[in-house]
Amino acid sequence: MSPSGSLIAILPCNDLDASERFYNRLGFVRPDSQKPAPGEPDTYRMLSNSKGGYLHLTDAVEGWLTPGRNPFGLYLYLESVDAAAREFQQSPEDKPWGMYEFAMSDPDETLVRVGWPTRLRAGNQ
Repeated sequence: MSPSGSLIAILPCNDLDASERFYNRLGFVRPDSQKPAPGEPDTYRMLSNSKGGYLHLTDAVEGWLTPGRNPFGLYLYLESVDAAAREFQQSPEDKPWGMYEFAMSDPDETLVRVGWPTRLRAGNQ
């Protein structure tokens, strides 16, 4: 797939290590080839999954992210909603807007919804 036309979120984070670990659990990883040498700054991280999803993490400017007032949100379309829900001890449900999903917060209280269209779920055809 060509990256032309792709839109990738750049998410500010107060603790890049904690955020990277959280998104690793959703299948987003950073290749070793993109990690800096020991002692070099590591303030921008480009994560991807094996399904064409990308997420960039950057150090938040002081004061950007206030606990309980984070304005950011992400939606991950993921066919394996149930597996992701188990990983995070969540309970997905069918929503009136036609999605089977669950919601949670990342370490900086960014809203993260994980879902898949109800009509496309196995057994719903």
